[in-house]
Amino acid sequence: MTRVLVPIRILEGESVSFGLMDLLGTMDVTVLGYHVLPEQTPPDQARLQYEDRATEALEDVTQEFRAAGGDADYRLVFTADRAQTIDRVATETGARAYVVTGATGTVDRLLVPLSGDVAVARILSFVAALVGDRDIGVTLFLATGAGEAEAGEGRNVLDEAAATLRDRGLDVRTELVTGVGPFEALIDAVAGHDAVVMGEQAPSLRSMLFGEATDRVAAESVGPVLVVRREEPSEEPT
Repeated sequence: MTRVLVPIRILEGESVSFGLMDLLGTMDVTVLGYHVLPEQTPPDQARLQYEDRATEALEDVTQEFRAAGGDADYRLVFTADRAQTIDRVATETGARAYVVTGATGTVDRLLVPLSGDVAVARILSFVAALVGDRDIGVTLFLATGAGEAEAGEGRNVLDEAAATLRDRGLDVRTELVTGVGPFEALIDAVAGHDAVVMGEQAPSLRSMLFGEATDRVAAESVGPVLVVRREEPSEEPT
């Protein structure tokens, strides 16, 4: 099965909503319990102080994921760099995606943005595996410039993507927005959707200044954001 990494701030009481656990019932899950250390705090010292409490909490969360339907395991990491840790553990476990957690009830419809430099085929493959044969609708979303050529290209991308998912039996609708900033248009589109599945974008000056788009979407929305990794996970996790 496809594996998803679920990072949680394990010592800060961050929880995973039932709706997200249920959504990931078609996936194998690795729960990454992490704690960001203050500067100059040795990881071994933090592990000695907090490992038992963190492990107990991780075991509880992992068991809840198993009850939702998929295989689940966990990792515990004390780190000075959250983003680097998530990327490293995702690679080690062969995770196809990771989650920015958020509260949600039953997931009835996913928003799937295809704007920008994202790996469309990988996103669609992940969405098909995530939904499976469940009654979960998908909205494919793309924001582009106001020019006629740009709009036509965007419509072609959406139509081809929709056909791919419909061939897998999914309920799909499309939404094309022109002449509006992609991020602002995406935030407007989040309403009416229970979770977002979006691609990991290459680093850019904008993301360095304003934060990764996925984190910004998560901050602006209530529901979880599932981030499909750009890199092909290794076939044999290390």
